[in-house]
Amino acid sequence: MHAPATQRSPSATLISLWGMIGVVLIIGSALWRLTPLAIEPIADGSLEAWHWAIMIGWTAFNAYAEGYRGFQKRFSPRTAARALYLGHNPTPLRVALAPLFCMGFFGATRRVLIAAWVVLLAVAGLVALVRALDQPWRGIVDAGVVVGLGWGLLTLIVFYVLGLIGDRMPADPQVPEGQAPEEIPPSSPAEASAGDVRG
Repeated sequence: MHAPATQRSPSATLISLWGMIGVVLIIGSALWRLTPLAIEPIADGSLEAWHWAIMIGWTAFNAYAEGYRGFQKRFSPRTAARALYLGHNPTPLRVALAPLFCMGFFGATRRVLIAAWVVLLAVAGLVALVRALDQPWRGIVDAGVVVGLGWGLLTLIVFYVLGLIGDRMPADPQVPEGQAPEEIPPSSPAEASAGDVRG
């Protein structure tokens, strides 16, 4: 059974933190590279009214589809839970590749494995297509992606911190059958009925 946050060992916290830092750096590096490209057409005044309309609509769509539905409802709580699970269930391979484990590229259920690899291939294809676009279209596309990634990064950190200071994981870590952790008993019937966020 996993100990409450106040009883977690320093080694468990450090291992989970390594996994989370790796994921944060991966998302953060994408934000670092894409943000200047998203700002460029705004800064040079090349956006006309209809460009602005498309950018606002695309950004709003990404905030909902990528930020809220993709990250906040699925990826962020599951990734935070996998980081916390890793802290208490380390193996040499999991620790060495902790960020990849946290993102579900191995040691996960079939559903999560398929989702992780499909998304990776889809993103790689999208990146290749977007690179071929000229401004202001590349900036418009990147603006939506930046908003989605920024939302995702924020929710990822929030879920991890809540899991770290709380007495239960923020979601099901989606590990293969037979490896799922025992949950800490809820402190009240209300908590028992509330349930966890599912990926």
